[in-house]
Amino acid sequence: MNVQGKIATDPSVESAAEHVDVIVVGAGISGIGAAYHLTKQNPDTRFLILETQDSFGGTWHTHRYPGIRSDSDLHTFGYRFKPWTSAPIATAAEILRYMGDVITENGLDAHIRYRHKILSANWSNDDKLWTLTVVRHDTGETLLFTTRFLWMCQGYYNHSQGYTPQWPGMNRFKGRMVHPQTWPEDLDVTGKKVVVIGSGATAATLVPAIADKCAEVTMLQRSPTFFITGRNANALAETLRELDVDEEWVHEIVRRKILFDQQAFTKRTNSEPEVVKEELLKGVQTYLGKDYDIATHFTPRYRPWRQRIAFIPDGDLFQSIKAGKASVVTDEIETFTEHGITLKSGKTIDADVVVTATGFNLNMLGDITFSINDAPLNFSDTVTYRGMMFTGVPNMVWIFGYLRASWTLRVDLVADFVCGLLKHMEETGTTVVTPMLRPEDSDMPLLPWIDPEDFNPGYIMRGMHLLPKRGDKQEWQHNQDYWSDKNLFPAIDYDDPIFRYA
Repeated sequence: MNVQGKIATDPSVESAAEHVDVIVVGAGISGIGAAYHLTKQNPDTRFLILETQDSFGGTWHTHRYPGIRSDSDLHTFGYRFKPWTSAPIATAAEILRYMGDVITENGLDAHIRYRHKILSANWSNDDKLWTLTVVRHDTGETLLFTTRFLWMCQGYYNHSQGYTPQWPGMNRFKGRMVHPQTWPEDLDVTGKKVVVIGSGATAATLVPAIADKCAEVTMLQRSPTFFITGRNANALAETLRELDVDEEWVHEIVRRKILFDQQAFTKRTNSEPEVVKEELLKGVQTYLGKDYDIATHFTPRYRPWRQRIAFIPDGDLFQSIKAGKASVVTDEIETFTEHGITLKSGKTIDADVVVTATGFNLNMLGDITFSINDAPLNFSDTVTYRGMMFTGVPNMVWIFGYLRASWTLRVDLVADFVCGLLKHMEETGTTVVTPMLRPEDSDMPLLPWIDPEDFNPGYIMRGMHLLPKRGDKQEWQHNQDYWSDKNLFPAIDYDDPIFRYA
């Protein structure tokens, strides 16, 4: 596609194309990490970050429900290059301050364009460029950007609308129904009867955050979830600080210890799942006591780590339940009524407010219409290279983080790969790289993006048809295993036949 030709013939385009070497899509935890590594490892690279929202932060900017916090520790969720110095489980405000410091300290704000929504991206084999059609929310202008490399850091879910199942009778309910992802600023739950539908990290965070204000708050779940409880502190970090160890050393030592322990725990969920299960349930029982019905309300039907395990700092959810400020009901919804919910057991729950903490809508690569030479691109027809590139798609890398470890661990690994790849292409005088199956991969079975027997959260299962395929060889899958990736990624050979250069 000739860019100037499009500008001349399309009246909606209001300016000539702006060109940079790399466009990073999204100013969330991934995009800011990618930008940092570009400035440090490839300082001569011209790049921009295009962000739909009016500020940085991604999920931490989108979600504004009461009590929002991380569900993994910030020593590993934080970047490897920026020490985390506060409590391991952090609020959204603390995480945004941390990201803001990274932006300010490294001059990244000059590279970010806020309120820039990408509508389409087309790769041209003739021009060897991606052309992005972008609309500015604040002015309504339609702009064009061209780039030789596209780095997708926009996350994995739809920021504008969360997932809410359709239950019978929802239109009859006369109270207020909200999703945590779009929490209304004017919602006051003081003195209200609130039902939070869901059992994951969002529900477990929200319930104790509002329990003191509500007349009643009920966590209504179809099935239980595993949780890890503990003090919101890291004993090793505390000890090292008492010894006046430099914060950079504290950060590195504590990260290594946490990752070592997490690897051992993950292995145990496969080798001795029943033992791990009993340990997790004992942690819950410590707060709720032996008389509480742990079997019904906190004993999942799946083995640990088939879905994400959220950390409950200081057991605040269980403390709210123990104190009688919150309750848990495990049942299925039969229908909504004018004043609440009728369950399949026949029980009813009165509600003034219903919060549907029921998950995300998977959003494959940001609701952008992709094409190659103006032919539509369907990512589900591709095979993933290590969960970050796609067969037949030139000059693009995607960050999809870890589900059993902190998302950001993969940001640093992928960033090292991308920065090295860009250097390799510059040194070899190549401008295009496309991952392709090798002759020895021709008979390789193609499988869903992730094995549902290994990991099966609802948002992945609902959106599996949108995701690329994986092969049965390690290089053709996102193995969700940071502990092997940390050795595999630095050893990637840029001259591997998988990479086709032009």
